[in-house]
Amino acid sequence: MSKFLIAGLGNPGEEYSFTRHNIGFLVADAFALSIQKEDAPASHKIFESGRHAWVCHGRFRGKSLLIVKPSTYMNLSGKAVQYWMNTENIKPENLLVITDDIALPFGTLRMKKKGSDGGHNGLNDIATTLNSTEYPRLRFGVGNDFPKGQQSEYVLGKWNKEEEKLLPERIESAVEMIRSYLISGIDRTMSAFNNK
Repeated sequence: MSKFLIAGLGNPGEEYSFTRHNIGFLVADAFALSIQKEDAPASHKIFESGRHAWVCHGRFRGKSLLIVKPSTYMNLSGKAVQYWMNTENIKPENLLVITDDIALPFGTLRMKKKGSDGGHNGLNDIATTLNSTEYPRLRFGVGNDFPKGQQSEYVLGKWNKEEEKLLPERIESAVEMIRSYLISGIDRTMSAFNNK
C-alpha cells in the first residue's frame, strides 16, 4: 500500500501560531481535519506529540498518510522530515512539503515536483538533510511587501486584515490540491491547479 508523508512547515510556540511563516501548519491542520471528518469521530484528537513533530496518522482513498508539523523550529525541519520518512519507510517521491513562499503573491498556490529552496530556511534544511531537492512541495504565496532587509520580520509577522479575510478560502484550495495530489498524482494536479 502507498504511504505518504505530508509535512507542513512552521515554528512551534504561540507567538508564531498565526504568522506567514506558519502557513504550512495551518494547511496541515485543515487537511488533517478534512480527512478525519471522513475517518474518525469529531472528539478524536487529530495531532499528537511525537518525536521532533506533532503527528497525525490517517487514511485517504486507500492510501496510508502521515501528516507532520515539525516541532524543531523552521531551520531544523529536515531533522523531523528525515526521522519520519525513515521510521515509516516513505520514499522521497511520496513526501509533500507545504511551505510559505515570498516569491509568490499572497494566496497563489504552486505545486512542484522538485526545485531549489529559494532562500527558504526550512526547505534548505530538508534538502541538506535528505541530500536531495527531488521531492514534491506545495508553495503558498505570502507576498513580499516589506522593505529591504526586513524579510525575517515580515514572514514572522501576523497576517493583515485583508489577508485574514481571504485566508480560509486559499487554505481550502491548498487542501483540495493535496487531495488531488493523492488521488490523481502530481502531474495532473500541477496542470489542474498551478495556473488558477
